[in-house]
Amino acid sequence: MNKKYTGKKGTYVQLKIGQEILLTIKRIGINGEGIGYYKRKAVFVPGALPEEVVEVKITKVQSTFAEGRVKKIKQASDLRQAPSCPVYNECGGCQMQHMTYEGQLKAKEDIVRGAFEKYTDIGELPLRPILGMEEPWSYRNKAQLQAGTQGDRIITGLYAADSHQLIDIGDCPIQHPETNEMIAAAREVLELLSIPVYNERKRTGVIRTIIARVGFETGEQQLILVTAEEKLPRKKEIITELRMRLPKLTSINQNINKQKTSLIFGDKTETLWGKETIDESLGDVKFSLSPRAFFQLNPAQTLKLYNSAREAAGLTGEELVVDAYCGVGTISLWLAPDAKRVRGIEVIPEAIEDAKRNAEKSGIANAEFYVGKAEELLPKWVKQGERPDVVVVDPPRVGCDKALLDAVLKAKPKRFVYVSCNPSTLARDVAHLLKEYRLEWVQPVDMFPHTSHVESVASLIYKGSK
Repeated sequence: MNKKYTGKKGTYVQLKIGQEILLTIKRIGINGEGIGYYKRKAVFVPGALPEEVVEVKITKVQSTFAEGRVKKIKQASDLRQAPSCPVYNECGGCQMQHMTYEGQLKAKEDIVRGAFEKYTDIGELPLRPILGMEEPWSYRNKAQLQAGTQGDRIITGLYAADSHQLIDIGDCPIQHPETNEMIAAAREVLELLSIPVYNERKRTGVIRTIIARVGFETGEQQLILVTAEEKLPRKKEIITELRMRLPKLTSINQNINKQKTSLIFGDKTETLWGKETIDESLGDVKFSLSPRAFFQLNPAQTLKLYNSAREAAGLTGEELVVDAYCGVGTISLWLAPDAKRVRGIEVIPEAIEDAKRNAEKSGIANAEFYVGKAEELLPKWVKQGERPDVVVVDPPRVGCDKALLDAVLKAKPKRFVYVSCNPSTLARDVAHLLKEYRLEWVQPVDMFPHTSHVESVASLIYKGSK
């Protein structure tokens, strides 16, 4: 007989590791896994789809939930399809290729809806239909793959989920074809010239990571070799061979990362050949991208995301806009033509310098950029009589700092625009703002088809606005 556990939220059956159960999947979780309930206990099952009946073997047990793997699909969903990628089940880079694209879009809407049900008391969520892609393949402008060896061959890929096994990735179907070509050429050249790959365990070798980026609008190509030491053997020959194989190549760079760390980049970057940056544009806004500069990975969907942010801002040309996590100024510069003034804030000095260059390159004169923390600068400006009409945030996955949210509540901008890459932290932060703000709408955008990630724009209006 299964034992029972009584917790704060009720009584749960105590499953055992290795136990086999029959489960009906109800929905998709935030990481793309199927979720079913066994006698009130949630069971997370990677690879299972809503409405499927599956035999599951339990692999992990916690007090309020369990995890398992599919042993057999007893009743398959109409949404199930064969993945396009030959290494989909091993790679871990995508989580939803086994689901039709229409099914993925619905699942992502449900993920956003579920997050708001968990963190807020909003009854009927004003959720707009998700903005998907007509052609959800070949959309990524940047490939970032670890280097390793397999016998005498150099391989490049991603680590399998929950392991340190490197899965060799060839033509990734969600990557722009040119980034696949650049990675393949770099691997071929390094193998030809016998350049040693870094061995993390022994801490020997040179090449750690290969990064390829392409400008969708400009066609410029940027290649970065991340190395474990400053000396790159046969540097001139590497440059010559790469240029022979990649006639469109614009920039070859070396980033040095000597640390024993999971972080990709080190602090020092050297341009080996070509331009220090590559050019790219979104609409009328132009950007110079240095090797370490952040730029949205899906340009086509970025336009939809930023247009939604512009709609939420409700600009008339008379507003002071504060962009609290401005990065290299992408959203700031997107909004600037419709605002009176835009002030971008970012803690990373290099990003602010990039933002200023991007503004100049785009001929935008009404955007200013400041190094600092928004939770400190925003109250300072309000005290000086510079109260923003609109505040925009695009924070990392952990969401906004509570001090920033409190600063916004004190500043009382008429509109608050939240661009989010994590539905859970979006819903949590919106819940904190609802005491002073009304949620007008939430617009999900599918920035990363075939993965479990979903971006959203939330439009909030100050309750005291006339």
